[in-house]
Amino acid sequence: MAADTLVDTKDVIFFEKLRREDVALVGGKNSSLGEMVQTLGAVGVDVPPGFATTSDAFRGYITFNGLDDLIRDKTEALAAGKITLHECGDTVRKAIASGDWPDHLRASIAAAYKELSARAGQDALSVAVRSSATAEDLPDASFAGQQETYLNVVGEAALLEACRKCYASLFTDRAISYRTVQGFDHTEVALSIGVQQMVRSDIGGSGVMFSIDTESGFDKVVLINAAWGLGENVVQGAVTPDEFQVYKPFLDRDGCKPILEKRLGAKEKKMIYSAAGGAEPVKNVPTSKAERGRFVLSDDEVVELARQANEIEKHYGLPMDMEWAKDGITGRLYIVQARPETVESRKDAGALKSYKVKNAGEVLVKGISVGAAVATGHVSLIEDVKDIDSFVDDSILVTSQTDPDWVPIMKRARAIVTDHGGRTSHAAIVSRELGVPAIVGCGDATHHLHDEQEVTVNCAEGDEGLVHSGTADVETEELRLDSLPETKTKVMLNLANPATAARWWRLPTDGVGLARMEFVIMNSIKVHPRALIHFDTLPDDAEKAEIAELTKDHDNKADYFVDHLAMGLARIAAFCYPKPVIVRMSDFKTNEYADLLGGRRFEPHEENPMLGWRGASRYYDDGYQDGFELECQAIKKVREELGFDNVIVMIPFCRTPEEADRVLEVMRDQGLEHGVGGMEIYVMCEVPSNVILAEEFCKRFDGFSIGSNDLTQLTLGIDRDSDKLAGLFDERHAAVVWMIKSIIARAHENGCKVGLCGQAPSNYPEFAKVLVEAGIDSISCTPDSFFDVKKNVAEAEG
Repeated sequence: MAADTLVDTKDVIFFEKLRREDVALVGGKNSSLGEMVQTLGAVGVDVPPGFATTSDAFRGYITFNGLDDLIRDKTEALAAGKITLHECGDTVRKAIASGDWPDHLRASIAAAYKELSARAGQDALSVAVRSSATAEDLPDASFAGQQETYLNVVGEAALLEACRKCYASLFTDRAISYRTVQGFDHTEVALSIGVQQMVRSDIGGSGVMFSIDTESGFDKVVLINAAWGLGENVVQGAVTPDEFQVYKPFLDRDGCKPILEKRLGAKEKKMIYSAAGGAEPVKNVPTSKAERGRFVLSDDEVVELARQANEIEKHYGLPMDMEWAKDGITGRLYIVQARPETVESRKDAGALKSYKVKNAGEVLVKGISVGAAVATGHVSLIEDVKDIDSFVDDSILVTSQTDPDWVPIMKRARAIVTDHGGRTSHAAIVSRELGVPAIVGCGDATHHLHDEQEVTVNCAEGDEGLVHSGTADVETEELRLDSLPETKTKVMLNLANPATAARWWRLPTDGVGLARMEFVIMNSIKVHPRALIHFDTLPDDAEKAEIAELTKDHDNKADYFVDHLAMGLARIAAFCYPKPVIVRMSDFKTNEYADLLGGRRFEPHEENPMLGWRGASRYYDDGYQDGFELECQAIKKVREELGFDNVIVMIPFCRTPEEADRVLEVMRDQGLEHGVGGMEIYVMCEVPSNVILAEEFCKRFDGFSIGSNDLTQLTLGIDRDSDKLAGLFDERHAAVVWMIKSIIARAHENGCKVGLCGQAPSNYPEFAKVLVEAGIDSISCTPDSFFDVKKNVAEAEG
């Protein structure tokens, strides 16, 4: 430790002597590294060793080179508009970068570097040189990414030069601009430099992770991005990384790997060390096809990183933003940075929005309103899916109708308007999941609206949606979650898209009353299950090539289906765990199954698929049983391997008790048995025979979930997708209400629970009163109608 005695601690401090309280001395980044080195090593958080220069050292450097007045003059001139941002930054940076080192500071940095190298058993250690602003990562500001980082710096001379560049980077144009917006005095902010032993991630991998979902703010997951090589490409957004989501509450369960998502990124290039003597210490090179086609991290490594993120968050007591690196020689995983997350964790967690429209223009088009929201913008009229590339982001999508091929642009739309469809159409269901307002079934929207037309899409007026000309005045009201009343009747959600499930985690829901498996298959898998089971029999065509590309990380194609379905369902189950999540097994019609990749080889043509080979009748049939078995394996994985034992299985469109027996037998053979491991199995009540033979169904199932759409269709004899008969389709009809009241009463007499998961309470919140008076156990609704349904249930309960 002889060299350490030459280090002036006014200038340089090793990480192990720093704590989180030292932000003013060494900035947020370096104080956090010191905190982790001192406190988290015992719980398995590895941080590469290093040291930090102090804010006093920076100020001493600036004063020694006579730059205080220059910095003040230039930043004041910028504020007064006398010079441009570029002129200000360029002048100050050049002055700092060309400065001389005070002898004591040069000696302290050199001595610390020599000591760090000696600890690693090397003469001249490769180090990362990172900037840490002393106002960085305070609770009301994040300076992350504003200054520069230099990697694979070797030798004293190179280190001192990199340190000069770090000092100069305090005045990059982006840093000056950011401080101006945040209201920081440029002369008051100083810079600390972190000098840290390099992790050989140039031959391993690296990335960024958050202990919170960055999109929804869901606080029960760790989000991990990963790419090959050094981490700067991920930090800068220069590559498309792999992405993983891990459920934090299950990390301490033995044998559990609660990975909710694995998304393979393109990882187009990687940053590696340059050859010795090169002009630059690092360089980017293209990744190989093999690297692009496989994940950077194994499942065990993903879980281990998530565990470390969880430990870091627990220690700091707030959501964290971290950078990590994997050493390609040792395989060890290191945390190289950690700072507070500063976006989602600060949003108001207790409010949702409602809208009022004033000064609206002429009504151009009317239709069925979906989602109580309002959007204004320009029309993007697209009549054929082959033209979706012409869609203008953040515009109003106007089209005849949608199917799964349209989802990529639906996600980018401000609102959606269609000619055809009802409340259970694809456009309606997907728009609800995305939180995008929509008006469906207009009949003539593509005739009356034109490209680039400025309109207001108004879904805040009840059942009828209106498209107004021009831009209306819109008032937004925040609805406080803490204003919602308590109810005895459970109010749950209808969900389908795993990617949007976490958006609703703050709602005080009692669980998920309907998770639509077929939507998970459509959005996350895209391939017919039998096309995966019988992949080798498929013709060698473009469709088979597309399936091969999707499943390239799975040697067994069927495992692709099981893994992706399990993770998709787990994402839905996670946001409200341990509350129940009722997963309906796939309920595609034959024409919808046929639209999946490879599906046409395995599906018959039916004139009326709505009343054809669907639901339970498929599950024991030779034409689909092996596909249903994959669905069962996914459920088993969700409950047993991933740990989400809150998942309840529901069988749709089960016409007879005998059919139920055959389905339950297949499930038992796949390890899903009623009552074993807490397994519950429900049946949809959507066929009149379910009501007529209620007692027989009660002997076989734990509960009923009333599908009011199909029950209305089959009670009134109306095709629910018929535009012509839309006016007759009404879940509130006396005949349908009789059916609902009957099944509730008879199920309760036989010890079974009953919920309703159809659209009626979402479309007509007042319908909740009918259900409550009948004694229903739970009501499921779409997220956009949750407030109204919850309040109506409370009023009905009195």
